[in-house]
Amino acid sequence: MPIIKSAIKRAKQTIKRRERNVGIKRDIKDATKAFILKPTAAALSAAHSELDTAVKKKLMKKNTVARRKAALAKIAKDAGVKLGTATKAAPKVIAKAVAPKAPTTKATPVKKAPLKAVTAKKPVAKKPAAKKPTK
Repeated sequence: MPIIKSAIKRAKQTIKRRERNVGIKRDIKDATKAFILKPTAAALSAAHSELDTAVKKKLMKKNTVARRKAALAKIAKDAGVKLGTATKAAPKVIAKAVAPKAPTTKATPVKKAPLKAVTAKKPVAKKPAAKKPTK
């Protein structure tokens, strides 16, 4: 057992982190196995979500998770699972009561500015690096 105060604290932190990391990894394995046993869109979404959580917590590297998600997507495609995009409910638009405008006596036409042609800029040529003189 450590004697130094900072080492004691570090040991406590390590225990907490290990428990958290093991829990996240267990959730990933459970979600992945559940999807493999019964491939559904909901199970795929849950597995992807668990993998994304691991990246966010810096438990797994981004490319590792991308590889695993691609493998799950391939299994889903072979099983015929529709990979639908998750759509959030559209926010309700609250209509504001607008007072009607007073009728104008003159109808002035609004002129629009002519559209300018967009021209692509030429890429800037890089100068070669200057060589250092040797002595």
